[in-house]
Amino acid sequence: MHIVVVGLNYRTAPVEVRERFTFAEKDLSEALQQLKLTKSVLEGVIVATCNRTELYVVVDRLHMCGYFIRTFMEQWFNVPREEFTQHLYIYEDDQAMRHLFRVICGLDSMVIGETQILGQVKQAFFKAQEEKATGTWFNMLFKQAVTLGKRAHSETSIGESAVSVSYAAVELGKRIFGMFTDKKVLILGAGKMSELTVKHLYTNGASEVIVANRTLARAEELAAKFRGTPCTMEQALERLNEVDIVISSTGAERYVLDATVVRESMKRRQSRPLFLIDIAVPRDIDPAIGELSNVFLYDIDDLEGIVESNLEMRKVEAAKIEKMIELEMEDYYQWLKTLGVRPVIRALQEKGASIHEETMDSLFNKLPELDEHQRKVIRRLTKSIVNQMTTDPINRIKEMAGTKHGDEALRMFTQIFALEDAVEVAAEKVSQSDATALRKPDAVHLNDSRQDPVPAYAPAGV
Repeated sequence: MHIVVVGLNYRTAPVEVRERFTFAEKDLSEALQQLKLTKSVLEGVIVATCNRTELYVVVDRLHMCGYFIRTFMEQWFNVPREEFTQHLYIYEDDQAMRHLFRVICGLDSMVIGETQILGQVKQAFFKAQEEKATGTWFNMLFKQAVTLGKRAHSETSIGESAVSVSYAAVELGKRIFGMFTDKKVLILGAGKMSELTVKHLYTNGASEVIVANRTLARAEELAAKFRGTPCTMEQALERLNEVDIVISSTGAERYVLDATVVRESMKRRQSRPLFLIDIAVPRDIDPAIGELSNVFLYDIDDLEGIVESNLEMRKVEAAKIEKMIELEMEDYYQWLKTLGVRPVIRALQEKGASIHEETMDSLFNKLPELDEHQRKVIRRLTKSIVNQMTTDPINRIKEMAGTKHGDEALRMFTQIFALEDAVEVAAEKVSQSDATALRKPDAVHLNDSRQDPVPAYAPAGV
């Protein structure tokens, strides 16, 4: 069997293509069932976000599987394949596993280290599991992937530093105020960057937003989004002493905030610091203001410098995660090598337990005079004999299963212990056990080193 991923993302397809390949939540169950019914597909998971649509499958053969998946996409989305094939990437086996691990750790995201994708992949897998579209291979692989994603963010600093101008502004503000609780924000201008910055400040506890714009209607529109107060530019300058943070992005040709106005305002602030973020080009705020006492002024270059520095730091952390991914892949391959031995071992253990139980029932029927303590002693000692007799064979078959002739060794082991009929039942129990373990709360808990463009087809790495 083989693991394959077929998909398109923000690198390989523009938004007008990606939006044609979205799965509505209400249709996802049916889509998973159709995917599972696709020829050659044994297991399947669909990961669909605004930046990517990916189909992860376990197939019984590589030959033609790409054709079958493209046929599924063509039929499900009602889009001729010639309109999307050039946007697809196909990864197989180790490349497919590495891709999944990179995606869930945020290394394949538009912004390196973002955490949202971790929850999205987790939910995509759980949905597939609920629809019984997964089995032994994906139950283990996605468990490893989600656990790795959690470790990547807890054991490295990949997601700690701002990598957008709006986030950088908030990060700077935290250095001054610590928290934004009860802080007032004044927006000069109502551009998109100002809106994003205020959104982050508001999320971090800013209590009140005043929006000033040359067009009052636009100020009213943006203020409504944050339950804020709209005003004119003239009114905003009069209220400067009330606020703690000023974000300016007006597109004006000359300064809208000069040193004289701010100097007079600071006299009425009773030593309260004033944080100014000038996102405009050309600048809205007179640079001389930054020389005033207790005034902290940052322009777009300051913020972009922080972003660049943090991106470099994230790339360093990403390199650490790449090493973690290689180790995870080794672990998964080792697990695959011994995959066939688990049902055999379980079948042997259950056969031993069954024989032991039957023997105990027969013995106690013949010796009814035994009290409860004597029965417990006999049961414990005889069970120990059974365990000791099976321990060495179990350890040996584990070792042999990972060798070149592992399949032959498993066959002989099954025949010697007459487990042919029991192995299939045990395999189903092992699969169910894996699924149950994955659902335990402690198993997974949740809350762009940019890669070169993905080729249209990536050959198998195994």
